Amino acid sequence: MTASAADAVAAWLNQHEGELVAFRRDLHAHPELGRQEHRTTRAIAARLSAAGLTPHLLPAGTGLWCDIGPVCRDAAATATATADAAGTAASLDRPDVPMVMVRADIDALPLLDVKEVPYRSTVPGVCHACGHDVHTAVVLGTGLALAEFARVSPLTGTVRLVFQPAEETMPGGALDVIDAGVLKPVSAAMTVHCDPSLDVGSIGLRVGPVTSAADSVRITLGGPGGHTSRPQNTVDLIYALSRLAVELPAALSRLVDPRSSLSLVWGHIEAGTVANAIPRAGSIAGTVRTLSRDTWEDVPTLVRRLAEQIVAPYGASLALDYRRGVPPVVNSAEIIEVFRTALQRVLAPGAEIPIMQSLGGEDFAWYLDHVPGALARLGTRSPGGHTYDLHQGTFDVDEAAIGTGVRFLAASALRGLERASASC
Repeated sequence: MTASAADAVAAWLNQHEGELVAFRRDLHAHPELGRQEHRTTRAIAARLSAAGLTPHLLPAGTGLWCDIGPVCRDAAATATATADAAGTAASLDRPDVPMVMVRADIDALPLLDVKEVPYRSTVPGVCHACGHDVHTAVVLGTGLALAEFARVSPLTGTVRLVFQPAEETMPGGALDVIDAGVLKPVSAAMTVHCDPSLDVGSIGLRVGPVTSAADSVRITLGGPGGHTSRPQNTVDLIYALSRLAVELPAALSRLVDPRSSLSLVWGHIEAGTVANAIPRAGSIAGTVRTLSRDTWEDVPTLVRRLAEQIVAPYGASLALDYRRGVPPVVNSAEIIEVFRTALQRVLAPGAEIPIMQSLGGEDFAWYLDHVPGALARLGTRSPGGHTYDLHQGTFDVDEAAIGTGVRFLAASALRGLERASASC
């Protein structure tokens, strides 16, 4: 990012940062669940269109993408399909320009907003409790600022803004974006995620695994039932279920590399209705998480084998419902270096913070199956202020984080284009 580009983004923010804060507050007051983000999609599209840009609706009807700068002809099929869905046409100006993607997620969570703020959610039981409204405002501002700069200084490639639906669901909306072909011409993917443990003005970076794979597992045991006075005559189902609850996580920890950080934690167990009757069925459910892609590939087969072996002595039948969620996000060293260079150009000294790995899941990981990329943590805590927790109805941010995010992502996108152009 040149000094002129940094100055242009800063000048744009001086005029429009308040607008981005208002946009974020409007989204916060009107949250929508995954694949229901129709109002949110319309609001983003309207603002991009007002700036003279051409947003393209994703085929499923929520979420969109929009290009800043020249467009690669490799995107022709994608542009045609998505433009048909949106009722617009994409311009295809140059055959071989580099393209980087900057992604925001736009959905909310099924949680009650308990904050006493003017922009509190107006939708009962739905809340932007993970900062996706902030992510959306940041990527929108990044695109608008870069579009303004590109009018006087053409970009060396294309920045593709992706406003993705349904990040909080399984399967997530990243797969919708990939299936629509939107990722096809992209050479690198970038995103930020709110981090309430970091002060506003800071960016958290880490090479390698940064978030975990996250799958769900439910195991149902069955037997003939019976009286608790005669467990030897039937399948003591609750005893078998309790052994499974204790022994399966322990056995997994001894059969995979400890460095993979494999974690099986139960969140629900259910069986029986009265104290003196052995039930005919019971189930246990939880999540499987790991920072290792190889372990993530192997663990469903391992879970089934161990579960069957643990239960076998008790004679219970077993049904396993193992559902893939997301793989781990593994940050590319090259893109983290892009982030680091960009951060040094536009933020204050000391803004970079090394971060720990998280066992939370993030479907940005699906993009990294196809292109190198990275997720950075965006500090949202007021210095000396309260540390809010994600996925809680009390979650809120210091809105100065929006401007920080715009400066950082705009610089990262331009640095990404510089890097891609140099390697062509």
